[in-house]
Amino acid sequence: MCGILGVVAASPVNQLLYDGLQVLQHRGQDAAGIATAHGKTFHMHKGSGMVRDVFRTRNMRSLQGNAGIAHVRYPTAGSASNLAEAQPFYVNSPFGVVLAHNGNLTNTEALKAEMIRHDLRHINTNSDSEVLLNVFAHELSQRVVDFELSVDAIFDAVAAVHRRVKGAYAVVAMIAGYGLVAFRDPNGIRPLVIGTAEHHGRTEYMFASESVALDCSGFSILRDVAPGECVYVDFAGDFNARVVTPGHVHAPCLFEYVYFARPDSVIDGASVYQARLVMGDMLADKVRRALPELDIDVVVPIPDTSRPSALQLATSLGLPYREGFIKNRYIGRTFIMPGQAVRKKSVRQKLNPVACEFKGRNVLLVDDSIVRGTTSKEIVQMARDAGANKVYFASAAPAVRFPNVYGIDMPTRAELLATGRDEREIAAEIGADAVFYQDLAALEEAVHTVNAQLTRFENSCFSGEYVTGDIDDAYLDRVEAARKAGKGADGSEQMLDLNLNVAEQNLM
Repeated sequence: MCGILGVVAASPVNQLLYDGLQVLQHRGQDAAGIATAHGKTFHMHKGSGMVRDVFRTRNMRSLQGNAGIAHVRYPTAGSASNLAEAQPFYVNSPFGVVLAHNGNLTNTEALKAEMIRHDLRHINTNSDSEVLLNVFAHELSQRVVDFELSVDAIFDAVAAVHRRVKGAYAVVAMIAGYGLVAFRDPNGIRPLVIGTAEHHGRTEYMFASESVALDCSGFSILRDVAPGECVYVDFAGDFNARVVTPGHVHAPCLFEYVYFARPDSVIDGASVYQARLVMGDMLADKVRRALPELDIDVVVPIPDTSRPSALQLATSLGLPYREGFIKNRYIGRTFIMPGQAVRKKSVRQKLNPVACEFKGRNVLLVDDSIVRGTTSKEIVQMARDAGANKVYFASAAPAVRFPNVYGIDMPTRAELLATGRDEREIAAEIGADAVFYQDLAALEEAVHTVNAQLTRFENSCFSGEYVTGDIDDAYLDRVEAARKAGKGADGSEQMLDLNLNVAEQNLM
């Protein structure tokens, strides 16, 4: 999962983009980048690490212009450690294009082969985002007439991208001398929201993965980019939009509401916070059915994502809610750390129990989900070490039993705790007295309750059903084999870092 931003404004956007990236930092900690447009020149700076570490004052001063795009990276495809895969990506033809992408393509290898053999384009990294950029750039180049691009040509190019590219993708891109383009995949799996603000007598536009980036930047929510829609805002601020690929099922990713998005965000018209409250009510019903005698003394959330669900669960069950774990806020989110060894080591550095909330009590721990189970096992043991009598564990999400191929880093069945295990076996594996999972129908109903227009969801990691229709066991076997061999093992060492140190690039 990554975070993307795009802005067309009436004044310099470098600070807006930097501030927006910091708000979206939870979506990716591996790398960050900003590209701005100043006349017909792009300025770019990107690098590995947190936003605050990538950008210095000298970098910000070089990012001139009233339009720009930005990205925080969470590694899913390619190499987590390769600096050359930081975004945005840049190509110089046609006109010059920079692009930032959130999601994951499912036909990357086929597209890469097409690019090389038929479109005569070089792909320099293992990143699917670079492939997506080159597909978009090629389709644009096919529609240039008399050295110019029309609005219709841009829309047609995105429609062609939709025909060629499979998977999940939300995109912001800039075409030198023209404007900013934003689009989503035809199923709308990955989120992208539009915001507006009035400044210097004109309307400014911001595109973001989550609405919280708009809120913190002084923009108001206009609407979401629709599935299969392309939005084009030229550098003068003229807004154009068209659904270029209609007729597909709108299926936003359920895991955004469970874990990834900030609770103060609104995604596809549904408040993440409200959805998590309803998840708590639904989960309370499940616990009540499973434990009719309710031998629970206290409900304790695993901070931070599960708090709304845990609070509502405790309220529904009439139980005390207590903050039993204190979080060290200077440790990164364990789920998005590259490498199981780093993830396991960080758990006890990240959380510390408040012993008085556990000693002699039957405790119900509530988390947003259980994926690999490493963190859950450590937390249950911490509760027991703090003196808990019984430790129950509840998940606001259903059991994760299948790989996610749309941008979440849990691609192999062997890594998933729930694969091949029932709830009793899972409880034994993590050391809990019992485990309670949310039912999938209840989770979907929780989001639907907040926005009744959302009726279908991308829920493949729970159900094994892939909305794009191009995923089968053979595909999953290839993904798992590649992961076992190591990300980027097929040539990543020969990648060249071509543009990380380029402060600006003259395009015309």
